[in-house]
Amino acid sequence: MKKYASLLLISLFAVLTVLILVYRKPAPVYTLIERKNVNDAEWDNSKQAIENLLAAIRTNPGDLKSKLKLAYAYIQEGRTSGNHAYYDKAALSLCDEILDKQMENYEAICAKATVLLSQHHFSEAKPLAEKAITINPYNSAAYGILTDSYVELGDYKKAITAADKMVSTRPDIRSYSRVSYLREIMGDTPGAIDAMKLAVSCGYPGYEQTAWTRCQLARLYENTTQLDNANLQYEIALSERPMYAFAIAGQGRLAKSNGNYPLAIQKFELASRLVNDFSFDQELTELYHLNSEPKKAYEYSQKTIEDLAGISGKESESNHGHYADRELAYAYLNAYDYSLALRHALIEYHRRPENIDVNQTLAWVYYKLGDYNNADKYMNVAMKTNSKNPVLLYEAGLVKKAAGNFSEGNQLMSDALKRNPFLSPVLKWEGSRQVALLN
Repeated sequence: MKKYASLLLISLFAVLTVLILVYRKPAPVYTLIERKNVNDAEWDNSKQAIENLLAAIRTNPGDLKSKLKLAYAYIQEGRTSGNHAYYDKAALSLCDEILDKQMENYEAICAKATVLLSQHHFSEAKPLAEKAITINPYNSAAYGILTDSYVELGDYKKAITAADKMVSTRPDIRSYSRVSYLREIMGDTPGAIDAMKLAVSCGYPGYEQTAWTRCQLARLYENTTQLDNANLQYEIALSERPMYAFAIAGQGRLAKSNGNYPLAIQKFELASRLVNDFSFDQELTELYHLNSEPKKAYEYSQKTIEDLAGISGKESESNHGHYADRELAYAYLNAYDYSLALRHALIEYHRRPENIDVNQTLAWVYYKLGDYNNADKYMNVAMKTNSKNPVLLYEAGLVKKAAGNFSEGNQLMSDALKRNPFLSPVLKWEGSRQVALLN
């Protein structure tokens, strides 16, 4: 009897195995999306490399090394093209396949954590970075992911510790740029500029990462009224990497600072055609308002909302997409829908209540709603790192004055304008409007 029972179990197992193999949902196949910002030689090389990897995987579905290389290629293509939602899912699918077979694969863990950072799933990226460090404490990549996770979750002391470990392990473009950002949000702008210069010097001319880092250096110059230095960095970036969208957008911001709204619009329109990035559309919304074109401003405000809503993931989804609630909060503010702005700002706040940028967003939404006590409460958290960002200082000043603290508010607004007199005219207009209301 036992013999027959054993044979029956073996037969059932065999049948189930066959059914799983036959009816198992196949892994999705991700092919390349044609780039809008074509650098012919680089694009040809990227396409060929990815096609070779796809061919290798088709020949040998168990080729985990090729899958790992393909995951990293997709991550980079997402950065280059702006198609993060598509390529992040592609890379995440490959990482999960690898980790199903090799749970301790350091590079696959780091790749998955990198994708989760891109999707704004910071609390999920952090434990993966910690796991990677236990596997290999001598590789800097995981310390970078951990730094980013701590920053976004608002644990800035631990972020500094992780960044120090990263730069001591490998001083390069990635580690110096993280040191720069931490110095900036701690109020050390000159130190941030020095670190970002080091980051740029470590990069290869023409690489996307180098161009991006150079643009971050230019933004630091913008925020300290060194507009000529900022323009020089954008020009160098474009000479090394022609038609780089973020450098073109930077030139657009400089044109906006000089009051040349038609040129600024032209630059941001071009940047938007080259790369999918909602921030370009947000800038265009404001620029069209400034250029007295309200219909175009409305079109871009709606486009921003549609694009962000299209990529935004939900808490209940197992294969979720990007969390874009902070970005949606600003998009709804630009569309004058303050109730939906508050809804999304609160969703983001409940995910990461200690992050200074999230608190600044929530404070500004409450300010727009006229709830000045709550605005002041969250703005205090936003200022806890002593950041000297001029936009933060000016908004904080407006909030303080609205909440009844005129002296501190005026001082903050004055400090902001001393640091950067070329702040957004829309923000300055809000200051003028407040003066009129209070008087």
